[in-house]
Formats: sequence, C-alpha cells, structure tokens
Amino acid sequence: MRRTSRARFGYLMHKPTAKELNMNKDQVKGAAKDIGGKIQEEAGKLVGNKEQQAKGVKNQVEGKLQQHVGNLKEAVKDATKR
Repeated sequence: MRRTSRARFGYLMHKPTAKELNMNKDQVKGAAKDIGGKIQEEAGKLVGNKEQQAKGVKNQVEGKLQQHVGNLKEAVKDATKR
C-alpha cells in the first residue's frame, strides 16, 4: 500500500474562510440561500409538490438579492479604499 504525503494533498486540508475568498457575509449567506432554494425547488419537482417548488424559487430570488447587496457593499468598500 502506497502512502501519499500530506504536503501533496495539503490543499484538501484547508477550507478557505470568507475573508480569504474576499466575500462578505451577505455574499456567503446569499449564495447558501440560493443553493438551498435550488435544492428545495428540485425536491418539490421530484415529489410533485408545487408549493415546495415555489418556495424554492422564492429562496433563490432572495439569495440572489442578498448576494447583490453583498456585491454592492464590496464595491463601496473598494471604492473608499482608493
């Protein structure tokens, strides 16, 4: 059995934080809500539940809106640094 060194796969050990990715909380939460909404919409389609599909679409819209708010905050922050 061959062993691989940790250094070779070290990139798998570290999970980057929001700051390292240059994302603010609104961007992260918005992305999570968008993904959750997509999952909820697909689950609703799978079981034939129109209400769940609609809630999923609503969550996607809310998530995208929150991401855009985060993008605006980042743009203002970057503009004030100059």
